[in-house]
Amino acid sequence: MTQQLSAKPLVLVAAAALVRSDGRLLLAQRPKGKAMAGLWEFPGGKVEAGESPQGALVRELMEELGITVREADMSAFSFASHAYENFHLLMPVFMIESWEGEVQPLEGQQLAWVSDEEIGGYPAPDADVPLFAQFIDWSKAGRS
Repeated sequence: MTQQLSAKPLVLVAAAALVRSDGRLLLAQRPKGKAMAGLWEFPGGKVEAGESPQGALVRELMEELGITVREADMSAFSFASHAYENFHLLMPVFMIESWEGEVQPLEGQQLAWVSDEEIGGYPAPDADVPLFAQFIDWSKAGRS
């Protein structure tokens, strides 16, 4: 006999692991008034109807950070699948190491460029925590 789980709405979000040439990763702090305010996460946002995850990132990164990214400069990094209380998050994360423009906080969010040694000091939403660990592994593998 299988147990029936109650269905939660699925929320599809695309996120970017933006990494500078010095290996530092960009994190954005969720602003006051939003769910999980104060926590640090990968920049990105909801995928709208008719958008691909990569297309959503092109749009979101321009809106949130004022940078231009090309889909050709995105590579699949990881993904999160996490059941929150009221929804289930599915979040592909793309590695981006090349973009045009200067990163700026256009939506009032705090930004931080963090190293693999520093990332553990940034509290994150539950879905992002394993992704932070994967970034540390990726960063250390690139250094050896």
